[in-house]
Amino acid sequence: MLDESMLDAPDALARTDHRGLLRGAAEAGARVRTALRNADEAGVGGLNPEGRPRSVMVAGSGAAATAVADLVGALAGTVAPVTRLRPTGVTAEAGALRWSLPGWTGAVDLLLLVTTDGTEPGLGLLAEQAYRRGCTVVAVAPGGSLLTETVDGVRGLLVPMAAAPWQRQESPYERPSEDASRTVPASPGALWALFTPLLVLLDRIGLVTAPTETLNGLADRLDRVAERCGPAIATYSNPAKTLAAELAETLPLIWTEGTAAAPVGRRFATVLAELTGRPALAAELPEALSAHGALLRGVFAGGADPDDFFRDRVEDPEALRARVVLLRDRPGGGLSAAPAAREAAHAHDTPLSELEPEAESELEALAELVAVTDFTAAYLALATPLTRP
Repeated sequence: MLDESMLDAPDALARTDHRGLLRGAAEAGARVRTALRNADEAGVGGLNPEGRPRSVMVAGSGAAATAVADLVGALAGTVAPVTRLRPTGVTAEAGALRWSLPGWTGAVDLLLLVTTDGTEPGLGLLAEQAYRRGCTVVAVAPGGSLLTETVDGVRGLLVPMAAAPWQRQESPYERPSEDASRTVPASPGALWALFTPLLVLLDRIGLVTAPTETLNGLADRLDRVAERCGPAIATYSNPAKTLAAELAETLPLIWTEGTAAAPVGRRFATVLAELTGRPALAAELPEALSAHGALLRGVFAGGADPDDFFRDRVEDPEALRARVVLLRDRPGGGLSAAPAAREAAHAHDTPLSELEPEAESELEALAELVAVTDFTAAYLALATPLTRP
């Protein structure tokens, strides 16, 4: 059960946060700026491509890499096909994972490698396979990792992953003084360290619009969200703490509306499972109304109570009840399924939480939703005794 007293105890949160979840969320803006510098030093901003790639493939391991592939697909998928290359292997360990290129891959395609680890032999083999087919390779990985040497050997472009501000680093092309394996793959800092250089690259090749001033504005937006959602801000005025308290003892049904909100919702469900050990389901509106309709009517419904009303419940754990979390990245008006979503939740006595960003630009709206949900997951992980890191 969630210990709500922890939410308004900054010192207790700091003592419990051994993996730096809140620090990672607060440093997201700084990671964006560091990643911009690394991308500039790697020469991404000076690229002069002759045209757009026929397709974009994204490969990597861990929650951050999966989210990056999803975000790239959402932002660039309308201009060029984006394919996430899923790994195979007998375990999820870095050394056991393998990737394969689609049979149609050729010189007009682009392969993006993203990893917070950099020791995966399978990614190195994939880069070599792409080189033999004439496919361009761009990688974002920790400096000094095994993958950086491989990418250099196949004449690919490497952008060193931006280290956290607390990690000392003589050069971005060397590993930080702290072991990179301590990086939490689901950390918001890891997400932005991998995603930012790709935004710069995709802007240069014409797949997204993300000039430097836009990305600096994105970093500023992340800083403002960190000020609103930080541990020193009380729950009643802190959207992340409020949402964390609302999600206690619930089955979150994350319903999204808008291009940017969809990958954020899927990432939120993944991060909740990885950091808090609690299930969550994500779906896009309007399909979510039918996909999750039975959950609003069954044993997870707000008014459901299939057991004997008069039994002793003192020692029984609370049953999970569904709660709808509506994430939107566009203002109301026009064609929207949000009113129908609210009506469906109300009709089945299901509580509903809503997050709609203040930012108007697509990238800043995406950043705001990611930041608030990442803070929420961190608070749930730290304030739930059984899942504290």
